[in-house]
Amino acid sequence: MPSAPADDPAVKAAHFTPAESGEFVPTPFAQSHWGDDHLNGPAVVGLAARSLELECGSPDFMPTRLTVDLFRAARGVSTAVTVRVVRDGRRIRSAECELAQEGRLVARATLLQYRRSVAPPGRLWVAPMTLPPLPSVDETALTQVGSEGRALSRSPGEHQNDSRKSFYNRAIEIVAGEELSPFTRAVMAAEATSLVANLGTHGVGYINGDLTVGLARLPVGEWIGVQGDSHWASDGVAVGTATLFDQDGAFGSGMTTAVSNPAAQIDFANDPFPLRIG
Repeated sequence: MPSAPADDPAVKAAHFTPAESGEFVPTPFAQSHWGDDHLNGPAVVGLAARSLELECGSPDFMPTRLTVDLFRAARGVSTAVTVRVVRDGRRIRSAECELAQEGRLVARATLLQYRRSVAPPGRLWVAPMTLPPLPSVDETALTQVGSEGRALSRSPGEHQNDSRKSFYNRAIEIVAGEELSPFTRAVMAAEATSLVANLGTHGVGYINGDLTVGLARLPVGEWIGVQGDSHWASDGVAVGTATLFDQDGAFGSGMTTAVSNPAAQIDFANDPFPLRIG
């Protein structure tokens, strides 16, 4: 099934539209920089997070850890989602979700939830951290990229250097007509862990095969920030981590593993992506 047309008013601010079959049809907003027929990471992980929360979420439980394994590139075709509960305990809940296209599995996600309670007594070590300021609330852009010594901008191409990176997100809807939950917003923003960890002087040459998001609380406010913490690489394999923060400070972490993909290296300074969705 082809992507919905760009001039369809129902897809102006969403990654997917629902189909009568129960599947989800990607819009042009779900398109990835990796290729004309690839879906972007936030769209894929966001659809998984949204589905797990709708079917397995509870106000009494905190969605604490989501891991999404990205088995193959998701394409611009109708996407089926299935969810099942693995364990429904008094203090711990676990569920998993599969995304399939044309009968082939493209991603599997697992969600771990803990029952909310009071913290134990005592003080714990907290890593010293300086977080950059969030964009202004009247900023019209939905995403911003920053790096040390450079002003925020919409283009990652202006931050192709070897300094610490940050990314800021105000996510659009996953499914047209559905308001995003704080959990889904956090997961979609956390997908930028790969960008802030793997963006270097020549763009991005590592493609992530997974995303793990750990949340101590849900985000508040319009903007979610993602600041790179580490990047370790050897023999074409990389691991990156990042801190998630909002107007009240840090609230979670992201981690991705990635494999070298120089044949499809993304040079944002010369990327035709805006033309592909215009």
